[in-house]
Amino acid sequence: MKIFIACSKHFYVEIKKIAEVLESMGHEVSYPNSYDDPFAEERFKQMSAKEHIKWKAMMMNKDKGNIEPQDAVLILNFEKKGISNYIWGATFLEVYVSWELGKKIFFYNPLPDCSFTDELIAINPIIINGDLSLIK
Repeated sequence: MKIFIACSKHFYVEIKKIAEVLESMGHEVSYPNSYDDPFAEERFKQMSAKEHIKWKAMMMNKDKGNIEPQDAVLILNFEKKGISNYIWGATFLEVYVSWELGKKIFFYNPLPDCSFTDELIAINPIIINGDLSLIK
């Protein structure tokens, strides 16, 4: 199975070990847009609001192309700043694009309790509770 991993840039440190497990199971893994430079956004924010928005739009424009060739998307949602199972705007948009494209959507941990929990429930993802063997 071809799997795209999506998550907050703060969780990028977790991707490699999870990808290695998935690859050992025979899956092919694709990485988030700025995986090689997780905090690139911070540089664009420092340049100007205009440059930041331009960069952000470019990243969002890549989502469909990144997700379309995949069979599934794995959302890594860990605790961040005291928020359990954290995802935020950019990851939510990747979830939505995945849903629109009819991809299997896996959440590493339970859904977060946030302003868009109802939308996440409606998308009907598969919650694996950290058990990568459930990705099939």
